[in-house]
Amino acid sequence: MNIEMIEAAATRIHGHARRTPMLSSPFMDKIAGRRVFVKAEALQHTGSFKFRGAWSALSSLPDDVLKAGVIAFSSGNHAQGVALAAREHGTSAVIVMPADAPQMKIDNTRALGAEVVLYDRATQDRDEIGARLSQDRGLTLVKPFDEPLVIAGQGTVGLEIVAQSAELGVNASEVLVCCGGGGLTAGVALALEAKAPDMRVRPVEPEHFDDVARSLEAGEIKRNANLSGSICDAIITPQPGDVTFPLLKRLCGSGIVVPEEDCLRAMAVAFARLKVVLEPGGAIALAAALYHGDKIEGDDVIAVASGGNVDADVFQLALTKYGKDA
Repeated sequence: MNIEMIEAAATRIHGHARRTPMLSSPFMDKIAGRRVFVKAEALQHTGSFKFRGAWSALSSLPDDVLKAGVIAFSSGNHAQGVALAAREHGTSAVIVMPADAPQMKIDNTRALGAEVVLYDRATQDRDEIGARLSQDRGLTLVKPFDEPLVIAGQGTVGLEIVAQSAELGVNASEVLVCCGGGGLTAGVALALEAKAPDMRVRPVEPEHFDDVARSLEAGEIKRNANLSGSICDAIITPQPGDVTFPLLKRLCGSGIVVPEEDCLRAMAVAFARLKVVLEPGGAIALAAALYHGDKIEGDDVIAVASGGNVDADVFQLALTKYGKDA
């Protein structure tokens, strides 16, 4: 992995993915005690950054391979990104999704034309299911994070952060990234290493699913004991990837672990102050910026709001519990 791969992905993605805005609010600055900038990837096509990596990967496939179709496994955001990228490339997609994924994500993936195969994430192995279907049907597997072409696509978020930070006069800051398997985190970290070395990436995860934070502390890959049971479904993975972890270990600061309730609070603040809808996993970096400032260095902080595909009942819960305080 290198910056040239990310720049090549940016060229392929140009005109297909959105250049999402960097947002701010004086009300959020007051909560955080420093300037907070939000990279609003929830406004990307399909409601998350995942479209970038999906387009990067599919646009690199030879025509005959692409025509045969692709397969992916995902709790929803990668699913939708691959489904849309496949549709726009004129090919088919099979998506292996956990049965407990938000219904909105399942419905949206099907609406984008993909075939959805559901599985029990507590008892079944998505990698095994994906590998079997890939072999049986001659499909190309597009991994959600442990794939260099996908990481390169997610790294285009980092290139945009560099350009937009310069426009805003932000020269040095910590960049908080919602982290599951580490594809987005690694891609952004690679982009910043090359283009803005005074910025440092910090992975952010929910309590009880902090495999990246524990892995960084231990210097080796650690696995989550549980694979379900968090409202932050978008960033729940078994462990960091074999491709992503060495990059995270080399380039990132220590991980930040956030309670679920802070994600709900951040969702309410993002809606009230930015008019942006976030899902819990997509709000966790903002939650760290707002409520865990003692773990952050510097006068400015950038939080990547990675996704906004939230079921109505969860969003209503966030507004009901914390809307009045936002």
